[in-house]
Amino acid sequence: MKAVVLAAGEGRRCRPLTLTRSKVMLPVANKPILEHVINALAKNDVQDVILIVGYEKERVMDYFGDGGEFGVKIRYIEQKAQIGTAHAILKARDSIDPEDEAFLVVNGDNIIEPDTIRDLLKSSGGDATVLACKKENATGYGVIVVDGQRIKKIVEKPPHMVSHLINTGIYLFRPQIFEIIERTPLTHTGEYAITDTLQIMIDEGMRVMMANTFSDWLDAPYSWDLLKANPIVLGEFEQDLQKGTIEEGAVVKGSVSIGSNTTIRSGCYIVGPVVIGDNCDIGPNAVILPSTSIGNNISIASFTQIQNSIIMSDVRIGTHSLISNSVIGSNITIGSHFVTEEKEKLMIEIEGSLHFSDKLGTIIGDDTEIGSNVLVRAGIMIYPNCRINSGKILTEALAQNSLVI
Repeated sequence: MKAVVLAAGEGRRCRPLTLTRSKVMLPVANKPILEHVINALAKNDVQDVILIVGYEKERVMDYFGDGGEFGVKIRYIEQKAQIGTAHAILKARDSIDPEDEAFLVVNGDNIIEPDTIRDLLKSSGGDATVLACKKENATGYGVIVVDGQRIKKIVEKPPHMVSHLINTGIYLFRPQIFEIIERTPLTHTGEYAITDTLQIMIDEGMRVMMANTFSDWLDAPYSWDLLKANPIVLGEFEQDLQKGTIEEGAVVKGSVSIGSNTTIRSGCYIVGPVVIGDNCDIGPNAVILPSTSIGNNISIASFTQIQNSIIMSDVRIGTHSLISNSVIGSNITIGSHFVTEEKEKLMIEIEGSLHFSDKLGTIIGDDTEIGSNVLVRAGIMIYPNCRINSGKILTEALAQNSLVI
């Protein structure tokens, strides 16, 4: 079976992190979201992957190559203008044999596990199948209304609760879907939505069916939502791989994965679930607490404490720092005595709109340099390529290329 994986969009609500990479390449448990998707497909013997790429496509293509390292065969198709899911699926038409019985469609920016795909494959039927999961609070999601297993209506982000069944964006289609996509009208936002295509099928009496999943389907609409997904994925590690060196006097407890050529120095205290990548130097006397992911090529100096955070690759963090509930991008240098304040129930501004966060320290974009003795107030976003001198308290978001002196 073939799978069409949609990975062309930017993920604007995940800025500032997506100014330098697409959302599908944001890391959770030290792997891009898209890698979790491809692994789920491979473990269901779905090895023929058609990857629809667009925004920052080079990063995706460089990382995944031909797919051989991940147990699949990948073909890339570019969607130059991101004008909706139906349009993206239509780009794969020439790669789908009209004689094929069915093919999968999966969003590349939701974290799923193998059982999620399995739940769709074992319950498929009709002219199309939509995978749904039940959530008590379906606000902000597209939902489906069913009669038994047959879908009667698909409603995009309804203003009030009409169903607890969320459309996961994972589908099993037959090749006839392409003809119906060609009849799908533009939305008022100028996109071709696959949910409109499905509604055409429903209105014409075709059998659009629902499959249920109780397995992982994790969405991260905003950058801080990565901090909710990270501990869930970390908690599912099958085994701890400790390839690095743990010096005498270091304490490592719980589920902790340590990469090759990484050194955990004497006096460090690490409590899992934690993953630490390759070529890292941790401590001495550093503290890393649960639900933390640390990428490759990281240096964390002595007496620094990190908890419930994601640190991407190529980062240096100075001594006596405290980082909590934060996402730190790539290629960042942070001086000593750096502190991220954290608070609950924050309203955070992104591109002129306010968005709610349960709890957050900070989000720091790539290629930023921060001096010593810097405090970042809770919920402050630092965009890429900023320079912040020592001794500063950041109380406002920093635009890209900002200089704080």
